Amino acid sequence: MTAHFAFDNSYARLPGRFFAEVEPTPVAAPRLVRLNEPLARELGLDPQALASPEGVAILSGQRLPEGAASIAMAYAGHQFGGFVPQLGDGRAILLGEVIDREGRRRDIQLKGAGPTPFSRMGDGRAALGPVLREYLVSEAMHALGIPTTRALAAVATGESIYREGRLPGAVLTRVAASHIRVGTFQFFAVRRDVEGLRLLADHVIARHDPAAGEAENRYRALLEGVIARQAALVARWLLVGFIHGVMNTDNSSISGETIDYGPCAFMDAYDPATVFSSIDRQGRYAYGNQPQIALWNLTRLAETLLPLLADDEAAAIAEAEAALGTFADRFDAAYRAGLCAKLGLAREEDGDADLANGFLALMAKAGADFTLTFRRLCDAAAGPDHDDPMRASLGPDWEGWAARWRERLAREEGDGGGRRAAMRAVNPWVIPRNHRVEAALAAAQGGDLSLADDLARALAQPFEEEPSLLHLAEPPRPEERIQATFCGT
Repeated sequence: MTAHFAFDNSYARLPGRFFAEVEPTPVAAPRLVRLNEPLARELGLDPQALASPEGVAILSGQRLPEGAASIAMAYAGHQFGGFVPQLGDGRAILLGEVIDREGRRRDIQLKGAGPTPFSRMGDGRAALGPVLREYLVSEAMHALGIPTTRALAAVATGESIYREGRLPGAVLTRVAASHIRVGTFQFFAVRRDVEGLRLLADHVIARHDPAAGEAENRYRALLEGVIARQAALVARWLLVGFIHGVMNTDNSSISGETIDYGPCAFMDAYDPATVFSSIDRQGRYAYGNQPQIALWNLTRLAETLLPLLADDEAAAIAEAEAALGTFADRFDAAYRAGLCAKLGLAREEDGDADLANGFLALMAKAGADFTLTFRRLCDAAAGPDHDDPMRASLGPDWEGWAARWRERLAREEGDGGGRRAAMRAVNPWVIPRNHRVEAALAAAQGGDLSLADDLARALAQPFEEEPSLLHLAEPPRPEERIQATFCGT
C-alpha cells in the first residue's frame, strides 16, 4: 500500500541560503503510536496507507516519499530577549508542502528526525513524552478553535535518547500553514540581505496575504496582516487560560498559528502572573504578559521590513509605527468580544469591560479555577437556582457581581436555556490540564497508552461533555499540582 503525498514545494524553490538540504536519519524500529485519521483525510492522504509499514517508514523518517524536498529551514531569533543570529531547524525536517482538500497549502514536517546543519551539537532527536505532549495539546487547541499547527502522527523509533536520563525516542509529524517565523525575517535582516528579505516577503504575501499584493504598499499590508493574526491569536490564548511559555521570535508564526508546544500550560487557578516554564525565571512570558510580548515580537518583525517599507528611513519608520499602532485596538476588540461571549453577552454595551474585569478580579481573589468557573457560569445563566457552584467558587462576593450581571443579561435577547447553550459553546468543560497530560505521558513511556487515548478523546470535544470522562475535567489536588513545565529538547 503506497502512502502518496501530492507535493508542491514552493519554499524549496527559494534560493539555497533559505535552508539546508538534509535527509532524515533512519531509526531502528519505527512503530506507529498515534495517527490522526481525520487530519490525514483533510490533507488528501490515505490513513490506511499511512498506517502501513511503508507509511510508518515515511512518518519516522526511515524513507522519503516520492516528491519530497527534504530541507531544514534557516532562521534567527530573540530568545528571552537575547538575539541569536542563527538558529534554524535543529531537529525538524520539512518534507514538503501539500494542497489540502480545501485548497490550502500545508507543510508536512518531521520533528525529531535527526541532526541538521542547525543542530548546534544536538542529536536532532525527540523523546516520546514531548512528542505526545505536542500531539495532545496542539490537537486540543484545534478543537478549541484556536489557530495552531497540527499533529498528523507520532511514531516511536525503537531507540533511546538521553536527556535527564534514558528516554524512548519518537518522531512527530507536524502540519502547519507554514513554518515561517518572525525569526526567519530576522535571519536575513541581520545579514543585511535585502534581496532575501524581499524574496521572503513576496513568498509570504503569495502564501498568506494575497490581498496585500494589490495594496499600495504591499509590505505594509503584509505587516498589518501578521499583526492582525497575532492579535487575534493571543486574545484566543487568554480566553482559554493558555500560556505559551516560550514566546521567542523564532516561535512567533507569520501565519498566525500557535507553534512549539514545549513548556506550555493551561492555568488552573486564575492568576495573570502565572508562569509554568522552567526556563522563564523572570516571568517574561507570564499569562498576563503575552499581549505585550506579542507586540514586542511584531516590533522586531517591523524592524526587519524597514528596507522594504520605504526608500527613506524616516518614512519607513513612520509606516512601521502606524502599522504597529493597530495592534492594541485589534487585540482589545478580540479579547473584549471573547470575554463578552463567555459571559453570555451577544452584543457589547458600555460597562461590559468593567463587568468582565470584575468577574476576573473575583476569580483572582478567590483563587478560582479558570476553566471550571466559566463553565459553571453557563449554568448560572439559566437562573439563580444554579448559583451554588458559583458561591462555592467565588464566595460571598459572587452575590453582588451576579446581581449586576443578571441586570445586564436582562437587556439581551433570548431565554436562560438558550443563553446557557450559547455560553457552553465557548466555555470548554475540559482542557489539557498539566497533571492529566503528565500522567498520560508517564504511562505512555511505560507502554500504556490508555490514559493518552482517553485524554485525546475528551479533548477532541471540549464543549460537549462526555459522561465517562468527566474526571479529566477536575483540577489537580494539592499533591498533583505541577509548578513547572519543560521544553523537552
